Amino acid sequence: MQKFILLAGVGFAGLAVMIGAFGSHALKDILEANQRTDTFNTGVTYQFYHSLSLLLIGVLMYKIPHKSMYYAAWSHIAGIILFSGSLYILCLTGHTKWGAVTPLGGVLFLVGWVFLSVAISKSI
Repeated sequence: MQKFILLAGVGFAGLAVMIGAFGSHALKDILEANQRTDTFNTGVTYQFYHSLSLLLIGVLMYKIPHKSMYYAAWSHIAGIILFSGSLYILCLTGHTKWGAVTPLGGVLFLVGWVFLSVAISKSI
């Protein structure tokens, strides 16, 4: 499972770089016309931060074999998909209803950090 978490972190990080570059170049006019450049960049930023968190969790799993580490990783994976994914869709489609999904992803990010703190506090 650690290998999967590490690969997910690497994959989401690489995807964040690609999406960010695509947004800066190919989607620049669309994002500016929709006044969504900042929103798009927020999605990329949070995706990248939480990709790094997956790498951290994957590495820590070798030293801290606590089940909360898995919950933290899965919370961050789901958070990336819901938070960043909903922002990308919102920016590209203009459908503001996707903004209602974004906070769910944010809550999952927070839940993941809580699980990580639980695992660390119970294992060290």
